[in-house]
Amino acid sequence: MTLLSSIQTALRAMATNKLRSALSILGVTIGVAAVVTMVSLGQGARRSVTEQIQSLGSNLLIVFPGSVGQFGVRQAESAQTLKWEDAEAIAQEIPEVEAVTAEFTRSGQVVYGAQNTNTRISGVTPSYQEVRNSFVEAGSFFTDADMSSRARVAVLGKTVVENLFGDRNAVPLGATVKINRQSFTVIGVMEEKGATGFQDRDDVVFVPLTTAQRRLFGVRHVGTIYVKVRNAEEMDLVQEKVEALLRARHRLGPESESDFTIRNQADIVSAVTGVTRTMTLLLGSIAAVSLLVGGIGIMNIMLVSVTERTREIGIRKAVGATQRDIMLQFLVESVLLSLAGSLIGVILGIAGSLAITRLAGWATQTSAWSLVMAIGFAAAVGIFSGLYPAQRAAALDPIVALRYE
Repeated sequence: MTLLSSIQTALRAMATNKLRSALSILGVTIGVAAVVTMVSLGQGARRSVTEQIQSLGSNLLIVFPGSVGQFGVRQAESAQTLKWEDAEAIAQEIPEVEAVTAEFTRSGQVVYGAQNTNTRISGVTPSYQEVRNSFVEAGSFFTDADMSSRARVAVLGKTVVENLFGDRNAVPLGATVKINRQSFTVIGVMEEKGATGFQDRDDVVFVPLTTAQRRLFGVRHVGTIYVKVRNAEEMDLVQEKVEALLRARHRLGPESESDFTIRNQADIVSAVTGVTRTMTLLLGSIAAVSLLVGGIGIMNIMLVSVTERTREIGIRKAVGATQRDIMLQFLVESVLLSLAGSLIGVILGIAGSLAITRLAGWATQTSAWSLVMAIGFAAAVGIFSGLYPAQRAAALDPIVALRYE
């Protein structure tokens, strides 16, 4: 018996028992659809998080103040060890650095007329736009002159504009707002950035760094230094140079622990990608359980089919069918049931992913490898599920089979 004739025989058997075949296909369909949808969710989450991190700026090194050490234990409080002069030294002394900015952020009250909002007040430098890949949509950003004069000027995020002026798309250039009871002139509105995790990146007011330090909060240190490297290949080299430069500036000996921490953006992306990849595998594995249940259903159906067709098997053997022919017949039927279910499941899985994106707003991404994996796994389940029933059918004694009623 050829493979083609085995397929034709299997299709006739499936058509004879339409309801039973449909129920067998349904189990695999649900399993494959679940696998495709869950993997799409995991891949979408990974892409979304990666894009959000990269939207903060490209080729970034992030320098944080080090934690205060006590008795060898790292404390949670941040030390006030970074200065704007450190950032200037990095920009001047390391040629591979394209741009540097520093930031100091605290919460503050912003008032306009009868409206007020509690938001983040972020003191930054004029190079912030280039380094952090965040630009004004209307108006202008700070200048070096604003930094030198500690100017009372502000650039508002979209959420702050909505809270104070009632319209997210308002352009309140020239308006006077009060930040911690001091008057500031609005000179710009930032482009919309959206949320990262639980933080709304548009709920912020930017002021010149020197203004935030001296006029608003009375500090001399900065909270973070962002270093933009010329290209990704030089990230590790620049990280070593920045560490050596800051240790020298802070007069730290060879045995002293650094009073700052440097984070490489590429390392952050890699760590997040690893977490989301694990999450994707977990979601796919959970969904695959339903596919295995569908395979067990196919095995049950095939065992019933062997019992019902015992006399048919005896007749086939009596007219010359070999054990291989009988085994191939039932194995092909099992695989066809599984493949039919997997193809329908792939279509439903893609449709489900699109529906989740449209209705829930969650990011999903369906890749070719995930579809191939789902179909391949379903085919393997079909082979495994049909193997024992096929062997059982092939092992039947033709004389006993012919006597079966």
